Amino acid sequence: MSWKTREEMEADEQRVLAPYAQKSGESRGRKYAEPRHAYRMEFQRDRARIIHARAFRRLEYKTQVFLNGTGDHLRTRLTHTIEVASISRTIARALSLNEDLAEAIALGHDLGHAPFGHSGEEMLAQCMSEHGGFEHNEQSLRVVDLLEAVYPDFPGLNLSHEVREGLQKHRNENRTTLEAQVANLADEITYYSHDLDDAVDFAILSPAQLEEIAVWRRSHAAVSARYPEAREPQLHKLIIRDIIDVQVRDVVKSSAEAITTAGVKSPPEVRQHEQRLICYSAELCAANRELRRFLYENVYYNPRVAEVNLQACEMLRTVFEAYVSAPDSLGEGAMKRIDAEGLHRTVCDYIAGMTDRYLLEEHARLVARQIQ
Repeated sequence: MSWKTREEMEADEQRVLAPYAQKSGESRGRKYAEPRHAYRMEFQRDRARIIHARAFRRLEYKTQVFLNGTGDHLRTRLTHTIEVASISRTIARALSLNEDLAEAIALGHDLGHAPFGHSGEEMLAQCMSEHGGFEHNEQSLRVVDLLEAVYPDFPGLNLSHEVREGLQKHRNENRTTLEAQVANLADEITYYSHDLDDAVDFAILSPAQLEEIAVWRRSHAAVSARYPEAREPQLHKLIIRDIIDVQVRDVVKSSAEAITTAGVKSPPEVRQHEQRLICYSAELCAANRELRRFLYENVYYNPRVAEVNLQACEMLRTVFEAYVSAPDSLGEGAMKRIDAEGLHRTVCDYIAGMTDRYLLEEHARLVARQIQ
């Protein structure tokens, strides 16, 4: 009985992947040196470390758009993350890029998200406005570099340079690997299509509203031609699937053309290129801008979504202020970080790591203590 060694797997990558793909054997390494694994490559190890992180498991109980717990079939931050990883692998494979790297970045990209979705992020940013601010991509780095304390020899998860680089997408978006760019665009494709899907399931969009969107109209026509007998609720699921397929096909074709035109032959040349090479066509890019505007106007700011999230975010503010006033309410592990990180940053880290459910429980506990 035999198995492939890491060296053999790395040799396979050299043969199979495109010259501009980031190879595991050519990683820039980790901040803290570790022995190489016998039969796992570097980005495989990163993926496993992220999946086994406590912050990853907590994503199951964090809001994507609709407050966690308001519907059994609505997406959470975890299901969104899994969907991003799936689309990332599809695009990476089609372009002969490193699937392990793209997937690892996708799996880690939302580890730093606060409770209550983007509304919670905005509220936490307000609370931290005079104390260094809050941004979920930067917080994802804090999670993997510091807050996930599971190894005796170093803080955090000690992820590879390339995965950490991919988590910093707003800091150096055009100076990253193609795999990082894939994960970034896969995130867009996922929330464009699946937030739309959840909004239909949540019954806050009418058929007439949906027909305002060029992306929807195109896929509705295509699905109706293939399945003329399709009716709800199956119909809109077929439309969403078609929207995703159109987006992914467009990205693969447009990116392949952009890479060929750029003439890049290696990951360093990709990093030096001024423009992002993983991209939509101009036509789909314009259609997606329209879709994004539609989602903000009709979904994210819809009273049925925004009012519930606003109430939850006011609870977040109350808990934040309570912790600042009484730091002894924090857990023992968080208390130990106050001297090094400062009170407000420690409170921010603690709240950002909470699930929606736990924050609501803490709000009830803290309010009850104030009444006594």
